[in-house]
Amino acid sequence: MTMEDRATLARHIIDFGMTEADVRPHPADADTALLASAPGQARLLATQHTLAPMWPPGLAPVPEPIVPEPPTGRPLPAADYLVVTWTVSEQQALADVLTPGVPRERWHRYDRHFADHYLPQIRSTAPSRVTRRLASYCPVRIGGRSVLCVKSELHLNQDGIRRDGEGTATLPVRDLFAQMIAEVRPSLVITTGTAGAVAADQELGDVMVTRAARFRLAQEFRNEPYAHAGYRSEFEVPTAMLGAAEPMLAATAGHLVEPDYAPPTTAYPQYDHPLPGRHNIPDIKLDGRDFPAFHPVLTTDSFEFGTSANHLDQEGCGVEMGDAVLGMVAEGLGGAAPRWLVVRNASDPQINGNLPVKPDVQAMWAVFFYEQYGYWTSVDSAIATWAVIAGDHATA
Repeated sequence: MTMEDRATLARHIIDFGMTEADVRPHPADADTALLASAPGQARLLATQHTLAPMWPPGLAPVPEPIVPEPPTGRPLPAADYLVVTWTVSEQQALADVLTPGVPRERWHRYDRHFADHYLPQIRSTAPSRVTRRLASYCPVRIGGRSVLCVKSELHLNQDGIRRDGEGTATLPVRDLFAQMIAEVRPSLVITTGTAGAVAADQELGDVMVTRAARFRLAQEFRNEPYAHAGYRSEFEVPTAMLGAAEPMLAATAGHLVEPDYAPPTTAYPQYDHPLPGRHNIPDIKLDGRDFPAFHPVLTTDSFEFGTSANHLDQEGCGVEMGDAVLGMVAEGLGGAAPRWLVVRNASDPQINGNLPVKPDVQAMWAVFFYEQYGYWTSVDSAIATWAVIAGDHATA
């Protein structure tokens, strides 16, 4: 599969579930388009109904949208915690868990310095060229702490313009992280969302919480000096609320049952009926407790996934396309950097490495799993994000 094919698959995952309301220039303009979002709204109601009785007293997330609607070029509001996610399905899940009653389409738009600073660094086919903004956001309160939830429109493997020859490119999402940190001034930055599982024992919905990220860049950034750089955040992950999160994760398990499969033809009479569907039991896995300390999430510049043959589990705890940028920015800030954390859920299992790659049946299955389970597995990482913030508040 070519680099262009992999970029197309990554774009499909980023935009999967997008509606007309997502690209409206102002949240108020989204109201009419929201009427066409019945499946998303059904998920919203189901999730709220499932989780509402489970929040510990005083720690349920309470959205605090800004009234009146802020100008799109205004700096982001200050908050104790900054939570950043990346795809439409991930934003839907984060909104359902942390901004109940404020759907993703109604989050505030953010385009500060988009036209003058960012556009010259962004190629013509990038997602932000469609939405015409850097991000959308919604303030939240958890206990006595303020949280800013952000959905980025910039992406490492979608934006870059060749910079100094092959294997080098612009990286505008790096500037976005620096800009958000400068404006929000958070004590902790969490990047969250889906990732490809890399180990055979990682189930759909499992959440990997790690204080480390490492670039694994082999395409458009392969000749950058940071192409294989790793980063770590030195702080102790609070665990006080992980127990409270467990029943909430269990509530999603019914949506993580893999379908029954049968062979693609009837030429196999001994297998003329579907195999039993696999039931997944999501869990939160911490670095230093459930896998080696500072075992990093792997950030790639193309759509990659763990297989039984590529042994990515020896290199990291999951594979995705953005988190190491946060580590790089934090390292550049030195003593002024906030704490940071990666909270990533397995939206697809480790793929069978014996499946053919020409045509790329492995990639087909990885995309299928994201389409079917990306939303509900992201609900799990949103719950884990809440548990980290609530636990940090409880131990402060």
